[in-house]
Amino acid sequence: MHRWFGLLLAAVLSAPASAHAQVAATPEDPAHNELRALRTQVLDAIKAGDVERTLTYVHPNVVVTWQNQEVCRGQQGLRDFYNRMGRDAFRGYKVEPTPDELTILYGGDTGISFGKSVASYRLLGKEYEFTNRWSATLVKENGRWLLASYHVSNDTLDNPLVNVAKQSLYWVGGIGFVVGLACGVLVTRRRRGKAAAQ
Repeated sequence: MHRWFGLLLAAVLSAPASAHAQVAATPEDPAHNELRALRTQVLDAIKAGDVERTLTYVHPNVVVTWQNQEVCRGQQGLRDFYNRMGRDAFRGYKVEPTPDELTILYGGDTGISFGKSVASYRLLGKEYEFTNRWSATLVKENGRWLLASYHVSNDTLDNPLVNVAKQSLYWVGGIGFVVGLACGVLVTRRRRGKAAAQ
């Protein structure tokens, strides 16, 4: 009995080690280093505020969906968006777009990546930080990886603009309550004054 238990225990303990050895023996696809280089190049261009250089890493038919639900199609659409929004609205990353895991590769020329970022924006004269979730589709054409689509979103129920709106509602509600209370007191005094005069 002890011998069988010992064999079972040995099998259980050795299984993860052999599985780990198989995973460790599988080499990482070289595409991941190419995609890391693309990420670095794109971020360098964005940090420099160089829209034209950023567009060299973007597919001509790119589709980008922003936090405000606006969709840009193609390089010119993306260029127009940047020019319309103003280059100083985006203030930089507190946390750069960081993938949750390695890009999911399909057929050697397509990949899906997703992750998180924290970006700073100047909106309505104030600075805001947005924690975003994003996903990106990458395609390889003529030996180069390009960004084919990008979707970024934030929590619609918990973000800086919603929090400001909530605070404004609290202030408006509080002021309305005080004004209503004051009006009620004045009306009550006036009625009492009229009743006493009769």
